[in-house]
Amino acid sequence: MGLKMVKIAFFDTKDYDRKIFDKYNKKYNYDITYFDSKLNKETAPLANGYDAVCIFVNDIADKDTIEILKNLGVKLIVLRCAGFNNVAVKALDDKIKAVRVPAYSPNAVAEHATALLLEIDRKIYKAYQRTKKYNFTLNGLLGFDIYGKTVGVIGTGKIGKVFIKIMKGFGAKVIANDVYQDENAAEELGFKYVELDELLAKSDIISLHCPLTDDNIDLINDETIDKMKKGVIIINTSRGKLIDSSSLIKGLESEKIRGVGLDVFDEEADFFMNDMSMEYKRNQNLSVLLSMPNVIITSHQAFFTREALNKIAEVSMDNIKEYFEEGTCVNEVKP
Repeated sequence: MGLKMVKIAFFDTKDYDRKIFDKYNKKYNYDITYFDSKLNKETAPLANGYDAVCIFVNDIADKDTIEILKNLGVKLIVLRCAGFNNVAVKALDDKIKAVRVPAYSPNAVAEHATALLLEIDRKIYKAYQRTKKYNFTLNGLLGFDIYGKTVGVIGTGKIGKVFIKIMKGFGAKVIANDVYQDENAAEELGFKYVELDELLAKSDIISLHCPLTDDNIDLINDETIDKMKKGVIIINTSRGKLIDSSSLIKGLESEKIRGVGLDVFDEEADFFMNDMSMEYKRNQNLSVLLSMPNVIITSHQAFFTREALNKIAEVSMDNIKEYFEEGTCVNEVKP
């Protein structure tokens, strides 16, 4: 198929998506249509007549949606992200494939996780609000040194390793847990792999950097929180469903958890990346968390740097080119 004939339906797009992909498309000349709607089985018919769909983290490419896409003749699902937990991988076959961007900017996400940690620790926003009003008291702003603390990192892929480097730079002791252990990295960066229960029991700070799988949904729950050290801080810039929000709220209310920094939320799809300020729709757990003084929540923006957006667009476009030219792609999501 000639590349100029490739038609792509982009779902769940914002202005910045359109600007960056239009910029890169000058090289490829794909026929692109942008949709505001998220992909799911109700919106999948919008892809009629397209060769590929391009989706993001809150689009749903489940079995039913993929079956509709196949019947419409769509040949490729292009994920403009690294994670693919929103794709029914087992439904992929010779008729339809999926490709992804495996590493667009691990630094961006790891740095944002650090920013969340520092805000929870040093209460930067609370201090800023005070000084804007000419209130320069220090009451309620007491923090702690990250130096010497034990930081537990769950997931030691590219992002996890960058976060470990940052924490080591602060002088923290780092322990980690991962299904796939990189002992070379452990030796080089100076951290130790431990069992999950040991990480939970010993960590002053726990940061999640693992992909979401069927095996780790609600990894942070009543049982795992009970095993944590009292006064722990939890940071999540990975996937919202790694944490059960009801359990998180109970842990905060009991003061078992000192503070929480979230860039993701288990029921974020209808809220994050959208302006809901004039809407009446609310999520009870999200509203409770937003009201708590020791919780900071950002709207899935950890990836959101110029470098990351450029990398996402570049790799996504190359993935499309490679697949339609060669029938395969190095970044294919395998069943």
